[in-house]
Amino acid sequence: MPSLFDTPTTAPLAERRRPRRLPDYAGQTHLLGEGGVLRRYLAAGRLPSLLLWGPPGVGKTTLALLLAEELKRPFAMLSAISAGVKDVREVIEKARKQAGTILFIDEIHRFSKAQQDALLGAVEQGVVTLIGATTENPSFEVIPALLSRCQVYTLQALGADTLREIVRRALAEDEILKKIPVDVVEDHALLALSGGDARKLLGLLELVVEGTAPDPATGRVQLTDAAVQRTAQRPIARYDKGGEMHYDVVSAFIKSIRGSDPNAALYYLAVMLEGGEDVKFIARRLLILASEDIGNANPNALLLATSCFQACTFIGLPESDLILSQTVIYLATSPKSNAAYSAIRAAQALVRQQGVNPVPVPLRNAPTKLMKELGYGDAYQYSHHGAGNFAYQEFMPEALAGTRFYDPGDNPAEAKIRERLRAWWQEKYSY
Repeated sequence: MPSLFDTPTTAPLAERRRPRRLPDYAGQTHLLGEGGVLRRYLAAGRLPSLLLWGPPGVGKTTLALLLAEELKRPFAMLSAISAGVKDVREVIEKARKQAGTILFIDEIHRFSKAQQDALLGAVEQGVVTLIGATTENPSFEVIPALLSRCQVYTLQALGADTLREIVRRALAEDEILKKIPVDVVEDHALLALSGGDARKLLGLLELVVEGTAPDPATGRVQLTDAAVQRTAQRPIARYDKGGEMHYDVVSAFIKSIRGSDPNAALYYLAVMLEGGEDVKFIARRLLILASEDIGNANPNALLLATSCFQACTFIGLPESDLILSQTVIYLATSPKSNAAYSAIRAAQALVRQQGVNPVPVPLRNAPTKLMKELGYGDAYQYSHHGAGNFAYQEFMPEALAGTRFYDPGDNPAEAKIRERLRAWWQEKYSY
């Protein structure tokens, strides 16, 4: 089988430095390190269909190539930007004659529903093993039927140590760069502007090294922050939706809304919009916040956030900035409560700690004669037959009787909820 990695020396540095062997692959040790799930698949000589989700430049395409190379499997590649349904069907027909074909689709989130539907049968029947790469959350961008047939693995932005090792090896091993004497005096700007993206890192490194005159005294190129910024023609602090500042700005954005500061929230919203952030990513964050930080203090917050996400999906930029602005202001100025968030986290923690307790017999379903004879459903009180559509009875498993997860927040809406709970349950909500 010919190599999948044939690269001319005239190719950009990022392409020349694409790892040819799995041991040379940088990062993602949670998947490829000792005990990592992908390493286990390779050891077993098999691979399920999977989706690789992560930011740009973290090695999604390279990983797909390496997996195919390791397993000695036929490999086909399509780009969702240029491929249509016809292209998908042609690849599938060819794969029927080449057992074990791995089909890699880059930016699969850009595939339409029809294009994704065209893949379903081939993936389900094992005609192809699909590897899809996406920078977007597959839960939102991949149709459920295809998503259910794939394992989803998250690739992480590369850390500083990994990026430094990539630079070191490029300078030492690349056929072109190793002929140029380079001193890495500073690397803060190089790493910051790369934003954890190896492709961007190597592209910038190549430009700086080849575009910087050697020091007259030493004859060596001095790689400094100033040299990097001159080449990049932009300051380090500029928002980069794929870099570290992305996470800092998003964090500040959410905390400003949680802290009820609409002005700061609008500032960080503007930073993200001007930096080219995906409006659907912003709208999804608002959806989460509406439940996590507002919840039943203002149930309309979730409705507005949902409408915001739908509108941004339909409209896109530039007009979505108005919809996002309205929603951000509404959420920032809304009453706040994390009671719903705290309640489900407490319930999940208890289940993880204790496991699942038996459901009380009165609450059990009794579809068979035997179950009825065993008393399933006996003594259950139908709530609508009680006064005010309420009948006092224990719904918790016996071992958890009286356990309370939900503590209504200190706000007018949840104060009314607390009053209703006290009227119904008396001592359970007498605090």
